[in-house]
Amino acid sequence: MMHAVFDSHFHIIDPRFPLISNNGYLPPEFTVDHYRSQVKVLGISGGVVVSGSFQGFDQNYLVNALSELGSGFVGVANLPADIPDSEIEELAFAGVRAARFNLYRGGSEGISELLRLSTRVAAVADMHTELYVDATDLDALEPTLAQLPRVSIDHLGMSGANRGVLLRLVEGGMRVKATGFGRVTLDVAEALRAIHAANPTALMFGSDLPSTRARRPFAATDISLIADALGESALPAVLHENGRSFYRMGSEAADT
Repeated sequence: MMHAVFDSHFHIIDPRFPLISNNGYLPPEFTVDHYRSQVKVLGISGGVVVSGSFQGFDQNYLVNALSELGSGFVGVANLPADIPDSEIEELAFAGVRAARFNLYRGGSEGISELLRLSTRVAAVADMHTELYVDATDLDALEPTLAQLPRVSIDHLGMSGANRGVLLRLVEGGMRVKATGFGRVTLDVAEALRAIHAANPTALMFGSDLPSTRARRPFAATDISLIADALGESALPAVLHENGRSFYRMGSEAADT
């Protein structure tokens, strides 16, 4: 059965805009046209362009990508702590829905600004917070994350560490991206089942294309893995509804 898909996590890498080497790594080109070509068989209805460590605080690439992708697509940006409120508002108008803290690879603000910047972008433009972090660090972060208005974590938390902390945060409303199965070091099916049981609205599918630095790239069989782990009845929410709601995508969005 074909399901509508909202891709809650992918990257656009356009060499027309600045790229920053991260630990000696520069990603290959992956333009809007490349993305469209790779996902045309998936029934993508919209999605989220997520800024990577290699893009630093450049927002021009993101605004351009959202303009090219058109209706149904929004963005997640690496925002500097000193960004003026007026620029936060401008980015929100362009379709940016969240600030990302890349604690795993860098290229964003660090943990010292997590609470202050997250609170500010939420107040100024109703943006939420996204974390690229290994679950190993969640025990130290839990008191701060519990204070954030809305937050999501990438790639199932990367590892199986601190599962109890992760599930407590999920029960409290944190969302988790069902992404990056080729980069995590955990039992994907088991993690999916545990998170879904804790909160059926938590999991949000994403392709993670072009899967930079992953041991293996995204494949359509990753969707089959979700179906096998959770059952076909869970797919409309995980593949489509949860992501659209969290990113406030029009009439299908609900209060989160």
